[in-house]
Amino acid sequence: MADQGVSNERRRELEQMDPFQANLIKGLTYASKYKKQLMLGLGALGVVLVLFLTVMYSFQKAETTAATLAARAGTAYDAAYSKNQDAQAAYEAVQEAYQQLFEEYANTTAGRMAQVTYAKICANAKDWESAYTYYANALEHFDNEAGMQNMILAALGNMALMKKDVKKAKSFYLRIEKGASPLMKDEARFALAQIYESDNDMASGLKMYEKILQDNENSLYAAIAQAKSQGN
Repeated sequence: MADQGVSNERRRELEQMDPFQANLIKGLTYASKYKKQLMLGLGALGVVLVLFLTVMYSFQKAETTAATLAARAGTAYDAAYSKNQDAQAAYEAVQEAYQQLFEEYANTTAGRMAQVTYAKICANAKDWESAYTYYANALEHFDNEAGMQNMILAALGNMALMKKDVKKAKSFYLRIEKGASPLMKDEARFALAQIYESDNDMASGLKMYEKILQDNENSLYAAIAQAKSQGN
């Protein structure tokens, strides 16, 4: 009788499912009841996955194509310029290639970088207006990259000076001077010092020269800044 009592108790324990087993049974029951809905859901998920992979492939293909076109245009420019060192002729030789790149792949990384390259090509050909435009377009895409932004701001400042828009040039240089990145800061401060001097604001000019010496004693402008600081 004792043996029979133990057997019955053990049988009751075995009949009691643990939480995992219970949830598994519930899940299978749910799947059986809502099989059609689940299949539709999985089908929709599959469609979304296919679309995602297609979009990613298209982006990658566009980047690759844009990079190829940019490389070809750059090589064509170098080849044209090397013939007789004529920046204007080389500029004209690649205008169509770069325009095609910007029209079709402006939103790719390669397309955005190509705007910086082409802006420099325009500047070399003394087309200040076009250079300014392409540098300005490129600046919009590098808001979160302080170093690259400073390089473009410096170029915009230079183009503004070429266009004789000193006020605009000053605003670009000041953005570099007040920014966190040290890249191009000496150049910006030197340009600002010259602008202040041309406006007879000698105190502000001297302040820029002193900042150059304080922050970078090995600056390319250190000798000039030292002389200016000493009143020479």
